[in-house]
Amino acid sequence: MRYAKPAAALIALCSLAGCKVGPNFHEPKETVPDRYSGALDDRVADSKPDSNWWQQFNDPKLDALETQAAAGNLDLKAAFLRIVEARAQVQQARAQGLPSVSGTASYNREQLGLAGILKSQHVDVGPTASPLETGLLSSLESPVNVYQLGFDASWELDLFGKVRRSVEAAVAQGHSVAEARNDLLVSLEAEVAQEYFQLRASQMLRKITSDQISAQHDVYELTLSRQQNGLAGEADVDSALAQWSTLRSQLPAYEQQIAASKHALAVLTGQTPEALDDQFGDNGALPALPHTVPTGLPATLARRRPDIRESEASLHAATAQVGVSVASLFPDVSLTGTFGLRNLSTGYLFDWDSHFYTVGSAVSVPIFQGGALVANVRLSRAKAAEAALQYRKTVLSALQEVEDGLVSLTQDAARTNSLQDSVAADQKAVKVDLDAYQHGLATYISVLTLQIQTVQAQQQLAQAELTQSTDMVKLFKALGGGWENADPVKP
Repeated sequence: MRYAKPAAALIALCSLAGCKVGPNFHEPKETVPDRYSGALDDRVADSKPDSNWWQQFNDPKLDALETQAAAGNLDLKAAFLRIVEARAQVQQARAQGLPSVSGTASYNREQLGLAGILKSQHVDVGPTASPLETGLLSSLESPVNVYQLGFDASWELDLFGKVRRSVEAAVAQGHSVAEARNDLLVSLEAEVAQEYFQLRASQMLRKITSDQISAQHDVYELTLSRQQNGLAGEADVDSALAQWSTLRSQLPAYEQQIAASKHALAVLTGQTPEALDDQFGDNGALPALPHTVPTGLPATLARRRPDIRESEASLHAATAQVGVSVASLFPDVSLTGTFGLRNLSTGYLFDWDSHFYTVGSAVSVPIFQGGALVANVRLSRAKAAEAALQYRKTVLSALQEVEDGLVSLTQDAARTNSLQDSVAADQKAVKVDLDAYQHGLATYISVLTLQIQTVQAQQQLAQAELTQSTDMVKLFKALGGGWENADPVKP
């Protein structure tokens, strides 16, 4: 008895103060540098990144594709349904802390078997019984109809916060699912841009190759004419024809890549593969790159990157689950009650004298579970520690992606500038040598060598410009923008 009052006081205190066992979640603070080390390039600014970063390329086709993808992508719609599922799970968790009430209605026809009970108690039910006793026993021995209506109620008191921690975990998990959807949107926007740039680069390469095929055909005709006039050998004609055929053999690969990019863009926007076949014309060019790339400061990256926000929400959920497991070590207290109406006749079923009720309480105390409850606490704490490490890893990986993107931005620009100079020099040299060849002042071998070199340089330049564009998209993706202003996706 000496422990009864302190225990009752503890229960009352917990119920009044909203006691919740287990650790409370605090927003993690990861140490990050003051600035990005790669932010020394003139094209990089510390200002806040633009959420709709693709608009900086000033390409209406790209803008339209991004809008279509955000509205029609099937993976994005499936992610929205996962958010709906998470919200339903939150409602389920909250319902555990509310009273439950159920209604019942029953009808039974019963034979009570009282004669046998009386005989077992040595009560005379034979011929010597009085007429009153015989009549009463006969009426009780007849089958009866029992009608009953009632309500059952129960309520598990959340004294130690088990239900509230479960709700907290479910809400945090819902946030994690929502951030996963945002991360998917960021990846989708980047994939659309990269696929679009691949399409435009393939069209550029096809145009370069087509122009070279036309020019090489003129060279072949010139060489053939010179051979017929005794000014060139058959080997020169064969070399010119071989170079012309080689260039023509490159066109099917570009056609294939163009078709594949169109099909990919159609599927990314939720359409059939052939839906965009007529949307991009025959020729195209890569859009001009933005003059500056606003990166913001590393300290703001955790708020912009959905994957970091998702990892933080997962850490929150794991921390709340520790409280759920700790609360399982404490007693469960429940209140129960029943109220109903019961009678042998429906005419008297709703008479107040036919009512019945029960009120009670129950306490369940874990005494011996073979160490399962303690092991569950250890397991939840280990998962929370793992989630904390995963959060830190996500932050470090995000910083690495931004730093890698800044380095790529600088090196891609240097490589593109060098290739532009190389292509300009090669084109000038081909023009000079071809003019000399026409006047018999140079051999075709020197012209052919420069032609091959020029074609390769032009292709390398186009690939370098594609790499520069896609690397800039990767940098925008690493900065985490593109989800803040997105419209809700409906399934």
